[in-house]
Amino acid sequence: MTRVTDPLPTIDDIEVGGRTVLVRADLNMPLEGGRMGDDFRLRAALPTIQTLLARGAAVVLCSHLGRPKGFDPTYSMKPVGEALARLGGFPVMVADDVAGPGARAAVADHGDAVVLLENTRFEEGETANDPGLAERLAALADAFVLDAFGSAHRAHASTVGVTRHLPSAAGPLLLAEVAAFDRILHHPDRPFVVALGGAKVSDKLGVIAALLPKVEAMLVGGAMCFTILEAEGYDVGDSRVEEDQVDDVRAVLQSGHGARVTLPTDIVLGERFDRDTPHRIVPATDMPDEGMGLDIGPETAERFAAILGGADTIFWNGPMGVFEWPAFASGTRRVAEAVDAGDGYSVVGGGDTIAALQDLGLGDGVSHLSTGGGAGLELIERGTLPGLEALRHGA
Repeated sequence: MTRVTDPLPTIDDIEVGGRTVLVRADLNMPLEGGRMGDDFRLRAALPTIQTLLARGAAVVLCSHLGRPKGFDPTYSMKPVGEALARLGGFPVMVADDVAGPGARAAVADHGDAVVLLENTRFEEGETANDPGLAERLAALADAFVLDAFGSAHRAHASTVGVTRHLPSAAGPLLLAEVAAFDRILHHPDRPFVVALGGAKVSDKLGVIAALLPKVEAMLVGGAMCFTILEAEGYDVGDSRVEEDQVDDVRAVLQSGHGARVTLPTDIVLGERFDRDTPHRIVPATDMPDEGMGLDIGPETAERFAAILGGADTIFWNGPMGVFEWPAFASGTRRVAEAVDAGDGYSVVGGGDTIAALQDLGLGDGVSHLSTGGGAGLELIERGTLPGLEALRHGA
């Protein structure tokens, strides 16, 4: 198997001037009440688009938005196209379909506009990596650039299948993401500290196992810490626990590096899962039978911040509590402040984590804000991704 360190073809390796280039971007903006939310991923995609335009390429973009099951106008790319045009300062023509007559017509008559295909998940064959859909997408262009790190862990027609049909390369955003993870995985400055949060330990258990031998400390908060606390023999009341993961967690903790895991010493306990629930601070190792943990406590937050403050390399993925609710945002805020203020190299990934940073007006002090939460975790765990393998070796 190839690894994250193995080279990828770049746009310098393919001819783009005077050609039509299909770019698989990650334009998957969050939807809030049917309206476009944070534009972080759109802004991250702009430099690649602008580079290709400056080199004389005609740019055709494709991306998914949300997880529609077939055509659903709620998830149309039209609002994304409007936002992209506003941010990029170039015209954007949104095609009527993904790879059918509408797409062909838009590509044939785009003028000086960037073409944005409709939501790739409107096509049933997208997630199945259907060869027919991949071929129809490829027929729209002369070359292909994969720049969607956030989707490179999925073997879809628009990320993997098209590489079988076109000269293909990694875009600058994808290369920057791979370089960031290469740095923390293979030559971090030390001390190297990881902070993990979020709801489910099952999403990160492979990452915990992969990173524990590499770090000086792993700080664990969020709801996932309660499964680990239970695996260590503590009662956690009504807190969220993945019971089917307890034995696997215990095995990882007993594998030789478990002492590097740093768990909360105090918890913000709510009576129920509710924004306005009454809450109090309790010891993490002596939680009452009733009530659920909704944030790390102040003592833990300060301890985590002190450890992060002494790190030369940081990787953070996952909030420390239910940060959307003010009463349970303090732990995430303190960790965010410590990461943002650090002098070393830092990588932050995960949509909720970056949203927390931005809600707090932080992030300028972070070395690399990753556009791919799940993709970053899978890259750490497996050392490669289907999209990277397709670029290196073909689909």
